[in-house]
Amino acid sequence: MRHWYRRGLLAWLLWPLSVVFRFLVALRRLLYWLRVLPSAHPGVPVIVVGNLVAGGSGKTPLVIWIAEHLKKKGWTPAIVSRGYGGAGGPPRAATIASEAADVGDEPIVLARRSGCPVWIGADRIAVIAALREAHRDVDVVLLDDGLQHYRLRRDLEIAVVDARGLGNGFLLPAGPLREPASRLRSVDAVVSHGAPVKGYAMRLVGSELHRMTNAAERRPASAFAGQNVHAVAGIGDPNRFFLHLGRLGVKALPHPFPDHHRYDPRELDFGEGALVLMTEKDAVKLRHAARDNWWVLPVSAELDPAFGNWLTERLDEFRRRSKAA
Repeated sequence: MRHWYRRGLLAWLLWPLSVVFRFLVALRRLLYWLRVLPSAHPGVPVIVVGNLVAGGSGKTPLVIWIAEHLKKKGWTPAIVSRGYGGAGGPPRAATIASEAADVGDEPIVLARRSGCPVWIGADRIAVIAALREAHRDVDVVLLDDGLQHYRLRRDLEIAVVDARGLGNGFLLPAGPLREPASRLRSVDAVVSHGAPVKGYAMRLVGSELHRMTNAAERRPASAFAGQNVHAVAGIGDPNRFFLHLGRLGVKALPHPFPDHHRYDPRELDFGEGALVLMTEKDAVKLRHAARDNWWVLPVSAELDPAFGNWLTERLDEFRRRSKAA
């Protein structure tokens, strides 16, 4: 109770700064809307998948799902990411052979799971230009995060809200929001990842783990029940991973880390014979130090069928407009 009191008190103390931040956010968006600040469109449909809360919310599995859906519908998608946690630098491709310290963790997961070209860089307009030069068949771009990157004009905005909801409703630094909650009314679709908001439902599924040193060796989660198991997660909401394991019947000792945490392998030394379970996002940062007792749990997004129908209809509109032009 005392902990929650202190957090609430701190939020109210920071509230004046949050009001200033809210004003600056609104002003910036207005200046882009009035075209006072320059923006550009890359010439192919752009679908932004983002969120209002600082940190992860399940965007990456959703981007992978959308990429697979687009390919089934005859599109040739590519994915653009800022490459958070990487080394920065010019626009470049992220592949399954890339190092997380160079391109970030999420782009490697996206490249591995989507089979699409994945490019990174802070200037998304420049990234898309370089990507299209290298992959001339690409006809739609998915932006992983970037809801607030207004320099890039977009055709569809999809906001993801997870089980944490919108926190205390305050903007940074008094709360977790990068934009006001009212921003959800202006996006094209809201995806509810277990959130108390109205939107297309999404959940993450996955119950089979593979050994870090040999991905061909797989075990169902039930094989870890009753064993000395530790779980690590350096994602936006580590508790989501721990709860997922619990639902699979795995009682693991949880070890939460900050989002995009750069691990020292010694942080995962929990005693001889202790099994360590982790997310894909964590695994790409630790593969250089892989050990036999480390196991990885891949997850995939499952979406409300109505979301797929909505997305298909909007994509068909893009096709009709391009043919009529």
